[in-house]
Amino acid sequence: MSAVSLETPVVPRRRRSDEELKALVDDFNANLAADPRREPTADEVAAWAAFHFAGTMAVACSMADAVLPHVVSRFAPGVDVLFLDTGYHFSDTLVTRDIVAEDLPINLVNVTPEQTVAEQDAQYGPRLYERDPALCCQLRKVAPLARTLPLYEAWVTGVRRDEALTRAQTPLVTWDEKNGLVKINPLAAWTFDDLQAYAVHNNVEVNSLLSDGFLSIGCEPCTRRVEPGEDPRAGRWAGFTKTECGLHT
Repeated sequence: MSAVSLETPVVPRRRRSDEELKALVDDFNANLAADPRREPTADEVAAWAAFHFAGTMAVACSMADAVLPHVVSRFAPGVDVLFLDTGYHFSDTLVTRDIVAEDLPINLVNVTPEQTVAEQDAQYGPRLYERDPALCCQLRKVAPLARTLPLYEAWVTGVRRDEALTRAQTPLVTWDEKNGLVKINPLAAWTFDDLQAYAVHNNVEVNSLLSDGFLSIGCEPCTRRVEPGEDPRAGRWAGFTKTECGLHT
């Protein structure tokens, strides 16, 4: 399947009310996630999501790997997979995106910022990511996603609790107050080893950078290799106190 642009949204979505969507979150936590001795599996969460949000959810994927699209598309074939095309990605990441779009039963949606890199440079000066990475992320990631998510009732992310202290309390299903829709994190309880094992067992595409020391992959200018023993996200925005791009905060 080829990528499509969201400059013109392809399928307007019918949205239930916030109250109806919040009730689904409450129902999940009161039933599937009610037993403190056992969390629902990623498959159970994905199946629940597909049942309640068929045609009205999107999977957000950074293309570090295709595990999340693979998990979700098994229950929701044809699901929209959002890729934030910032203009600063490693070539390896773009190659992974294209392979995933071809191999999996998904609809890849290439979400782009309002400005090209050249237009942003003209307004803010070159290499904004070196001077104000938060603003750069806002312009090239956060704002484009915020413009896109209102088309849906739910979005599915690959956030895991083991990635950083800021993500340690990530729930499986929650109401995303910031974006006004349901947020689903099927892989929240997984470790990096779980992710790798799933990819190997299911022959899922993985970004080649992961085997080259890049344990968390973002834009090329703001990502470095992770040293042994470092936090997996230590390679993001090295030299800054910034630890998140803003999509999940």
